[in-house]
Amino acid sequence: MSAVLRSGPAEPSRRRFLGMAAATPLAVSGALTLGAGTAHAADSAYAMCYFTESTSLGAGTDYGLHLAVSTDSLNWTPLNQNNPLVTPTAGALGLRDPFLVRKQDGTFAVLATDLKGTDWSYNSQYIHVWDSTDLRTFTGYRRLKLHDMTTHSWAPEAFWDAGRGQYAVIYSSVNSSGHNVIMVNYTSDFVTASAPQVFFDPGYDVIDGNMAVGVNGYHYLFFKKNQTLVAARSTSLNPGSFREFSTGVAHGGTEAPTVYKSLTSNTWYLWGDTYTPNGVFYAWRSTDLASGTWTALDQKTYTQPVNSKHCGITTITMAEYNNLIAKWGAPAWNRLKSYNYPDRYVRHFGYAGRIDTYPFDLYTDAMWKLVPGLADSSGVSFQSVNNPTRHLRHYDYQLRLDVNDGTSAFAADATFYRTAGLADSTWASFRSYNNPTRYIRHSDYALRVDPISTATERQDATFRVGY
Repeated sequence: MSAVLRSGPAEPSRRRFLGMAAATPLAVSGALTLGAGTAHAADSAYAMCYFTESTSLGAGTDYGLHLAVSTDSLNWTPLNQNNPLVTPTAGALGLRDPFLVRKQDGTFAVLATDLKGTDWSYNSQYIHVWDSTDLRTFTGYRRLKLHDMTTHSWAPEAFWDAGRGQYAVIYSSVNSSGHNVIMVNYTSDFVTASAPQVFFDPGYDVIDGNMAVGVNGYHYLFFKKNQTLVAARSTSLNPGSFREFSTGVAHGGTEAPTVYKSLTSNTWYLWGDTYTPNGVFYAWRSTDLASGTWTALDQKTYTQPVNSKHCGITTITMAEYNNLIAKWGAPAWNRLKSYNYPDRYVRHFGYAGRIDTYPFDLYTDAMWKLVPGLADSSGVSFQSVNNPTRHLRHYDYQLRLDVNDGTSAFAADATFYRTAGLADSTWASFRSYNNPTRYIRHSDYALRVDPISTATERQDATFRVGY
């Protein structure tokens, strides 16, 4: 469950709330796993579900269902301008920890924790459920009751158990042991479910369980232990059969793992959601789940949707991908990631242009509309989303956010030509319109227009234009 064990000041830690050193089982979702539904032969893209939560729990926080899509599973296009597609109308009137499962008939079910905000003492025996044929419409909203205990039902996920001919719904609750365990109920329709059973109890607190099923004779359950992501495995899907085996990975306090297999290679990815700081995803890769070891990815290779928390990833067809883009559209804004400091994004602060580490408030300081160049429409100008009367322009070679005064001098200072990235041609660099030997680059994190000659300067002048 995202932010489950958060230790930041804005959101109290569930570990501290529970009064123990919680170890949280992590959820795995993705291609060729039961957790995310078996990949279809025609699947060639990915969908991510999540909710949003800013560092201050202010602007950018929304406990509804958000979706993003991707063709490589690493860089994501948020749908509906990163606004929710649907929000619960019962229970807590909000959700955390959404999950997409591809059902046996090819349609989807959406499951989510019945909780709005960060009141970890809120008890609900229910989870939110929607049906969807195409992820464009969500119907049949209901809450599914899972147990009668006076506790929660955190981070629900589902997979098809072929041996039982039913879906298994796993989630975390505090049972008679006094700590969180992974529970399981079985269902054929996500309307009614069997009596709950304990699926995994290693003797310590566990939450956010998720499965990768049927991988070279093993089934894998990923979870969190002492702020690290670890795994258990079994040759059976029977409750109680899983045993921990892997080496843990973490970056700060890390929870809510999402594991999936690439559609184009023998690569598995593990995403984890950190809460120190809140809302940053880190990712690892492996070519062998049985090894129990993972290699961290460079942050320049992947970009999460802004403010996203506790994601679930599943595979979709290219037709579904195209239909989702057609329905919801790509964002009308962009974010610019630094090439050599990929945890930092171009933003304005005190009307000065700079690169700062994400997350920060206001997150909209890093959102830009790349509009036709004010001095030459074949170039671009950077219009601030949250200060739309202002554009980035250079003044004494420093970039700052100024009000467009309508002069030709301002237009020239605020116009740049987008070129292939000087350090990586798949990224972008921006050459000044009226100082054509100079490019936008960062220096001591401040943005300037400077001549570029060294390898370091080429990296300083290279950015990824994404979302």
